[in-house]
Amino acid sequence: MIDRESLRSNQWRRLTCLVSELLPSQGFYGIKLRQAGLTASTLGSLADFVEKVPLTQKAELLADHLAFPPFGSNLTQPLSDYTRFCQTSGTSSGQPMAYVDTAESWEDMLSCWRQVYEAADLVRGQDRLFFAFSFGPFLGFWTAYEAASRDFIAIPSGGLSSQARLEMMARYAATTLCCTPTYALRLGEMIGSVSGVQLRDLKVKKVIVAGEPGGSIPEVRSRIERLWNARVYDHHGMTEVGPVSYEMTAMPSHLIVMEEAYFAEVINPQTGLEVADGDQGELVLTNLKRTACPLIRYRTGDWVKKRIVHGRLTLEGGVIGRVDDMVVVRGVNLYPSAIDSVVRQFPEVVEYLVQQQQIDAMHEIELLIEVPDAAAASLVKKLETKLRDTFSLRIPVKLAEPDSLPRHEFKAKRWRVIG
Repeated sequence: MIDRESLRSNQWRRLTCLVSELLPSQGFYGIKLRQAGLTASTLGSLADFVEKVPLTQKAELLADHLAFPPFGSNLTQPLSDYTRFCQTSGTSSGQPMAYVDTAESWEDMLSCWRQVYEAADLVRGQDRLFFAFSFGPFLGFWTAYEAASRDFIAIPSGGLSSQARLEMMARYAATTLCCTPTYALRLGEMIGSVSGVQLRDLKVKKVIVAGEPGGSIPEVRSRIERLWNARVYDHHGMTEVGPVSYEMTAMPSHLIVMEEAYFAEVINPQTGLEVADGDQGELVLTNLKRTACPLIRYRTGDWVKKRIVHGRLTLEGGVIGRVDDMVVVRGVNLYPSAIDSVVRQFPEVVEYLVQQQQIDAMHEIELLIEVPDAAAASLVKKLETKLRDTFSLRIPVKLAEPDSLPRHEFKAKRWRVIG
């Protein structure tokens, strides 16, 4: 049980220090805070902070990066102090943004990742972590790997094929797999006759997933666990702010926010006000430790369900979806994760793609699926029925040619807008 009053006191102490340091600066936040009318004496409490400090939008950060290339003006130390580089994927804005960190801010993020491993009950000196990532310039790859290398044998596999990765996991007796939910499914489906690597050859007992919703979606989670005969642990974070949450053995399907590192809010996007315990809203984060490139009241775009459990802020069901990913189809609000939860109830589906188009000013979607020929005819009708029963909406399902749909290793892109 966490003393929430003490937690808030510590958060407030860090916030006042951060705001005091930023106010006189000529960087992104110095200008933004002064334009909002803030002074050193404006904020007297956390309530003042929430009421008076403006939210930060991703579009503002992108504009700042374009105005002050290549790293933007949101740096609190001389550029010569920065030694680490990463960049966003650019999937939501269409424009990747580069971020740099000092050695100190990087260490703060590694300490957050070590909490992820501790919560998964990994044992120092015993567990071996296998990283099935391409190791591109994204923050999560590097912080996850470097944090693991402090306490465990950490095995990278960038550039290897899926076949080679399975063989490598078996050869070096990896006990924990780290990857996206999509890739955990893809690798798991190769175990056995496809790869020649049998489940008995593998020692994997835990799968830590991140990078996209899935680890907390019951259907996806259970399918991964069946394929690997292992326990799934979900986690989420983002390049802009760092590692945010972890799942612990005693609280499955709840992501616990690292509130020592973040002041977190869950707000109604329309009103900007905090939602009640048990309600859904958008996650807003303020860095308390990664202050070399801080974000203050940053709208993450993550749609979550707020729960306070044992004094801790948790996200029940993980990240439900992205605020801007929701599409209204004939009056029904749909998130990609909701479609995924239905499709994953049918293990015969090898891969799928949702196609969205606008017809007569209305959004319509259809589902393309890859399945073995023997199951094709009956599965289409079963899936259409399940989708209709779940959403009270007719969603056409069509068969795609074998191996025609894209396969994914990092963030899966299973939603295509036509026209």
